[in-house]
Amino acid sequence: MHGDVDRTRVLNRRVVFLGVGKAVLLSTLIGRLYFLQVLEADRYKLLSDENQFNIYPLAPPRGRIVDRLGTPLAVNAQNFQAQVVLEVARDLNRVLDAISAIYPLSEHDRQRIRREAEHRRRFMPVTVAENLSWEQMARLQVNAPDLPGLVISQGLTRNYPLRELGAHILGYVSSVSEDDESDDPLMDLPGFRIGKAGVERTHDLALRGRGGTYTVEVNAVGRIMKEHDRQEGEPGAEVRLSLDIRLQKFAAERLGEESGAVVVMDIHTGEVVLMASSPSFDPNAFSRGLNAQEWKDLITNPRSPLTNKVIAGQYAPGSTFKMMVALAALEAGVATPDTRVSCPGFYNLGNARFHCWKKGGHGSLDMVSGIMHSCDVYFYEMSHRVGIDRIADMARRFGMGSRLGIELPGERPGLIPDRRWKKANMRESWQAGETLVAGIGQGFMLATPLQLCTMVARIANGGFATTPHLTIHPADPHLVKPSNLSTVGVADKHLEVVRRGMYSVSNIPGGTAYASRVMLPGLQMSGKTGTSQVRRISAQERATGVRKNEDLPWLERDNALFVAYAPESSPRYAIAVIVEHGGSGSKAAAPIARDIMTEVLKLDPAGENERIASREQKGGEG
Repeated sequence: MHGDVDRTRVLNRRVVFLGVGKAVLLSTLIGRLYFLQVLEADRYKLLSDENQFNIYPLAPPRGRIVDRLGTPLAVNAQNFQAQVVLEVARDLNRVLDAISAIYPLSEHDRQRIRREAEHRRRFMPVTVAENLSWEQMARLQVNAPDLPGLVISQGLTRNYPLRELGAHILGYVSSVSEDDESDDPLMDLPGFRIGKAGVERTHDLALRGRGGTYTVEVNAVGRIMKEHDRQEGEPGAEVRLSLDIRLQKFAAERLGEESGAVVVMDIHTGEVVLMASSPSFDPNAFSRGLNAQEWKDLITNPRSPLTNKVIAGQYAPGSTFKMMVALAALEAGVATPDTRVSCPGFYNLGNARFHCWKKGGHGSLDMVSGIMHSCDVYFYEMSHRVGIDRIADMARRFGMGSRLGIELPGERPGLIPDRRWKKANMRESWQAGETLVAGIGQGFMLATPLQLCTMVARIANGGFATTPHLTIHPADPHLVKPSNLSTVGVADKHLEVVRRGMYSVSNIPGGTAYASRVMLPGLQMSGKTGTSQVRRISAQERATGVRKNEDLPWLERDNALFVAYAPESSPRYAIAVIVEHGGSGSKAAAPIARDIMTEVLKLDPAGENERIASREQKGGEG
C-alpha cells in the first residue's frame, strides 16, 4: 500500500512538470505570434508586397600618391556617371537608343555596355557614361522619366594633376576586366577602377582601401524606396614616393622631344629621386577610358610612349660597361693601374680585326687614361686577358643581368652573357672574339638604365650593394628596404682606380665628357660616356667611309649613353641617361646629364629631407 502511494506522488510531480513545460512553450509560441502578427505587422506587410532589402558595396576614396615633399601626384576628382539598372530597364537596347538621343553613344560604347551587362547581376547598375559635364548630367536627369532604369550617380574618379609628369611611375587605373578575378565585392561595382600599371598596380590593395556597405529597400520592380543603413569603409592609404616632382619637371623639359630615359638615385639609401621616360602619356585618358583610335596611336608609336624605358628598356651599355672590365682585370690580377696598352686604332685577334672608335688610335694608355679616352683597344686587351666569365661575375655583383626588385611591374632583367649562358641558350661554344665585343658593352650585352645607375651608385659608395626603391612610406611592409647593406666584395683601391678614370672623363681636358662638366664650385661630376651600335658596320662601309649618324634613318642611329655620380668630393647621387638613337654619348647624353645633375645638386632633395627631419627632431626636443 505504501509503495502505491509513493508511485502516485511521483506520477503527480511528473504531470505537474509536464504541464508547466507545456504552458511555457505555449506562452513562448503565443508571444512569438504576437510579435510577428502585431508588433511587426507593418514590416511583414511591406515584405509581402514583394519589397526586399538589398545590400550594396560602397567604394571608399582611393588613397593619394604624393612625392617626397607631399606634392599630390594622384588624387580623386568629382565624377558624374550615368548608369542603367537592367532589372528596371528591361529592354537595354531601347534604353540605350533613348539615351543616345541626348548623349551620343558610339558602337564601341554599346558593345562595352552589353558585355558588362552580361557579366553583372541584373539588380546591379551598369555604367553607360562617366565624367559627364554638369550640362550633360542635367539633360539626362530632366529626361529620366522617359529613360527607365537610368540612375545618375556622383562619385570620384582618379585624377593625375600633373598629367604626363611621372606617368610611367604612377601608372593608371582602369575598369575591372574579366581577367581580374577577386573576392572583393568592390570589383562588382559599376565603373570601379583598379590599378593596372605602375605604383597604382603595385600598391593597389592599400590604395583601394576597405569597402563599406549601404542597405536599401527596393520594391518589386527594383526601384529604391529608401536607404536604411550605411556603413562607411576605410579610405585607401596614402603612398609617399621618393621622387622629387621638381626634378621630374626639369628632366621632362630637358629631354624635350628626345626618346630616352633618365634616372637619378641616392647612392647611400637607394631612393630614386628622378625617373623619367620620354615620350610619356596622359594617365587621365585611361581613367576616363580610351577610344580605339587613342589606343592605336599609343601602341603603334615607334617611340613607345607606354614603355617605362628606365626599367623596361634594354640597351647595349656600350662604353659605360668598361668600368666592369677594368674591375674584373684588377681583381683577377691580369692588370694593374699602370698596365699600358698601345692603341693604333685597331686590335687583331687571329684573322679578325676589331676597330677602336678613334680611327687613328690613342697611342699608349694606362688604365685611368684608357677610361678617360674610352679607348676600345685598351678594353679589348683587358677583356681578352680576363675572360668573359670573370667579366660577367663582376657585372652581376654591380646589379646587372637580373631584376633589381624596384616596386614597379614590368622591370626587365637585361642580359649579362657568359660561356654557360651561350651553351644553354644557343647550343654553341663561346668565341674569343665575342669576349672582345662584350668588353666594350656590345654583342649580347643588355642593360636597363636603372641597372646602369645602380652600377655607378655601387662604384661611388665604396662597393655597397645599394638597391633602388621608390617608396618612402610603403603601403606594403615587405617593401621596406633593410638599412644594413652587404658589399659587392671589391677592394676599395680598385674602385678608386675606376673613380679616378671617371673623374678624368668629365674634368680633365681630353676626357670624352669634358665639354659637359658640371661648373658648380666644389661639386664636380665624375662620369662615363657610351655609344652603342644598333646595327653592324660592314667592311665595305669602313672602306668607303661610315655614314654619320645624322645621315642615317632614326632607327639605325647609335644609342647615346652617359652615367655619372656627384659630387666627386662627397658622392651622393648617381645618374644614368640614354638617348635612343641619339648618336654620340658625349654629344647627346652627357649634356643632358650635366644639366639634370646640376639641378639635382642645387635642390639636393635627399639633403632637404634630412634637414627637415633634423628641424622636426629639434622642435620635438624643445
